[in-house]
Formats: sequence, structure tokens, C-alpha cells
Amino acid sequence: MTRKQQVAKSAAVIAIFTLMSKGLGFIREVMIASRFGSGMETDTYFVAMTATVMIMSILGSAMNTTLIPIFSEIGEKRGKEGRLRYLNSILNIIFFITLILAILAFVLSPLTIKILAKGFEGEQFRLAVNLNRIGLPIIIFLGFTHVLSGFLHSSQIFGPHAIMGIPYNAVFLVYLFFSTKNPDINMLMLISVIASATQFLIQIPAVKHLGFRYTLNVSLRDPYLRKALFLVFPVLIGSAVQQINVIIDKTLASELVEGSISALSYASRINDLIISVFIAAITTVVFPMLSKAFSKNDTNEVVNILNQGVNIIFIITVPATIGILILAYPMVQLFFQRGAFNNNAAMMTSGALTYYSIGLVATALRLMLNKVFYSLQDTKTPMLNGGIAVLINIVLNLILIKSMEHRGLALATSISAIITTILLFIDLRIKLGPLGISRMITVFIKTLLASVVMGFVVHLIYYELGGLLPQIKALQAALLLGSVALGVIVYFFTLILLRVKELRFIGKTIRRK
Repeated sequence: MTRKQQVAKSAAVIAIFTLMSKGLGFIREVMIASRFGSGMETDTYFVAMTATVMIMSILGSAMNTTLIPIFSEIGEKRGKEGRLRYLNSILNIIFFITLILAILAFVLSPLTIKILAKGFEGEQFRLAVNLNRIGLPIIIFLGFTHVLSGFLHSSQIFGPHAIMGIPYNAVFLVYLFFSTKNPDINMLMLISVIASATQFLIQIPAVKHLGFRYTLNVSLRDPYLRKALFLVFPVLIGSAVQQINVIIDKTLASELVEGSISALSYASRINDLIISVFIAAITTVVFPMLSKAFSKNDTNEVVNILNQGVNIIFIITVPATIGILILAYPMVQLFFQRGAFNNNAAMMTSGALTYYSIGLVATALRLMLNKVFYSLQDTKTPMLNGGIAVLINIVLNLILIKSMEHRGLALATSISAIITTILLFIDLRIKLGPLGISRMITVFIKTLLASVVMGFVVHLIYYELGGLLPQIKALQAALLLGSVALGVIVYFFTLILLRVKELRFIGKTIRRK
């Protein structure tokens, strides 16, 4: 099997399972919106959840990035048993670290909530602290999840990580389905803890299949532990910097009208759906290949892999951006507006979604470019770039929030992503030399042209022809889905006419499978 076939096969498997997981996750968000609406309770839940997972979002991302190449190197030098011993040591160390973090987070919970949401007072503040403390076991579970994922990815096993969202969301859906009469926000956070436990439990059978048997042993003198600390530190700072953006947005939104935090959270989930399903699938598979190409000092191979990944990202994200810009409000209406989620909440969420979508392409590209730098064992550049992103975001937040409220926070995030992605391309060009930018620009122009044609067709069908139909919700939903389906067909047909090579390769892979 060639490298391209391997990338396509692995990415397709990950994308399919991730799509299933994210589909269930989207239903979960719809049901949460229906049961709890977009108001004080959901604002408080999302802030408390951010406070709970913030630490492991920082540490987990850094661990996953650094452990994959280390596990691969240990496998080459020490064999299978060396990898398993190292995994055992890392799990024990992570358990100790996350337990200490959870205890500290419990004690410092009031201070954390005050920083994240300075607009919360009285009952809302007390509720946020209580929810945060209920959810703290998630820190330990996520620590195990990231370590096991790194080990399995280094073994070229991607399935368990891709499917772990299915049991995670299933736990939520069971609770939400049976809580129609008296939904309890405290219980929702407890359900979040139970669901998080399934994410590492689902990976255990695959790890045991590879020969792992847990013991209490820890080899603190292992040089690879020191190497992990050396590599993880810049990534840790870079991840922390990204979380600062989230904290700033939540803090500023807490002083806006009620529902602003929820609107940003729901909109961000829709926007992230595309990245989580498709872009993450590509980068997950490409990262080990980039690391291997760098270890062989094969710069041409690194550039070729980068080109292929960037062009596929264009094919996915450019039409998604155009589609969201045209259909943001009807999409939010269709998926969220029911029960406690009213028309005002739909308006606020669609406004945030529109401005988040402007930075969708840049956000996806930045994810890919960071992986390239990490594969080159350059963790410093993404860290500095993340710092620049925070500074830009803070300045734009303070400027745009005055006139655009929560929509300004979303736009600031998008502009920051665009600027810092351009800077990453410049840094990579200096580091590697020619990147084939002209080819990337050609594919971008073609996908943009095809997306504009698609957008024209979708707008014509949904707004012009749809305006002639009765305003019946079921009919409008069918019209929305039908116009999107036809738009997708038009888009890919246009790409074929424009002779986009990556599309032909994807088509051949799908037909072969």
C-alpha cells in the first residue's frame, strides 16, 4: 500500500467514526439546548466545564504531541517491551500529577470561576463553583485518555480514539432522553464525569491486545522521561496560550447579555464539527508520517505531505465557510430551536457562528502547520505564534465587543487565526525553503470558485424558491437539507471541471474501498 493510499484509508476510517461520534455529539448539544435553553444555567454549565477541562486541554494536547514520536523512538531502540514499560511509567506519573491538579482545582475553584466569569455573582457564582467541583474527576480521566491515545497512535492504531466519542455521547443521550420532566444542571455535570470515564475505558482493550499489563512500577531515571519534559514544555506553554483565548472570551462574554456565553459555545461546537471530523482525521494520520520523513532528513517528502494535507483542507473548509455564511440562521433554527431554545437564542448563536466561520480555513490550516513544526521537533515556533494569537485576540476583543457584543468576540478569534496562520507559513518557508505555495494558491482559487457557484445555487433554492413555499417547519427543514445536498453535488462537479487533482485521488480511493 502506497503512502497516499495509507493516508486516505486511515483518514477515511477516522473520519467515518468521528462523524458518527460528532453526529451523536451534535444531537447531545441539541438536546441540552432543548432541555436547558440558552440562559443562566447553560452559561454557568459551560463556564464550569471550561474551568474543569481547561487544565487537561493544556496538558493533554502537549502530551499527545510529544508522546507519539517518543513511543516510536523507544520502539526502535528498546522494542515492544520497552514501549510497554514506558507506558506504565507514564500512566503512573500522570495519575499522580492529575490527582494533585484535581485537589488544587477543588480548593481554588472560587478563584478560577471569578477569573473565568467575573460577571457571575450570587447564586450563579455559587452554582458555577459547585458544578466545577463536581466535574473535577474529569481531569484524571482525560489524563489517562491522552496517554493511551498517544501510545495507540504511535502504533498506527487510530480506531479506539476515533470511536471513543460514541459511548461518551451515548451516556449523555440516555440521561437527556429520560430527563424530560425535571432536567437538573448538577446532574448534567455528573453525567459529564461518567461520560469522560468511557473515553479511556474504550481504549483499554486495544492497549491490552498489544501486551500491556499494568503495574505500580515507575522508572524515574528513564532518560525518555526527561526528554518528554524537555519537548513538552514549549507545547505546554503554546496550549496554555490557546486556553487564555478561551478564558478571555468567556470572561468578556459573562458581562454581556444573558445567553452570550451559551451562544458562543453552541456556535463554536458547530464550527468545530468540521475540524473535528475531517481536519483532525487528516492531521492525526499525517503527523506520524511527517515525523518519520523528518527522521530520514527527507525535506521533499515533508513538503509533499504538507501540500497534500493543505489542499485537502481547502477542499473541505472553503465550501463549508461559504455554506455557513449563507445558511447560518436556518441551520441553527433547524438543529437547536425547540423547547427552551427560543428565536432570540437562535439569532445570537447564528450571529456568532457567522463570524467564527470566517476563520474556519485558517484555523484548520494552523492545526496542520503546527503538526509540521512538531514533526520537525520545533515546538518553540508554535508556542511563540500562540502568544501572538492571544495578543491579537485581546486587542480585537476590546475593540469589537463595544459595537458587536458577542459577535465581536467570534470575529476577533477568526481574524487572529488568519493573521497567525500567515505568520506560520512565513516561518515554515524560512525553515524549509520553497513549500509549493503557488500550487496551494491554485487549489484555493479553484475551491473558492466552485464554492461560490455552490453558494449561488444554494441561495437560489433556499431563499428564492423556498420563499414561495409555505412556512411549515418540516417543509423548511427538507428544503434546507435538499439545497445543501444539491449544493454539494454542484460543488464537486465544478471541482471535476476545474481538474483538481486531489479530488480525483479521493474519488479513486472511495471507489476502490
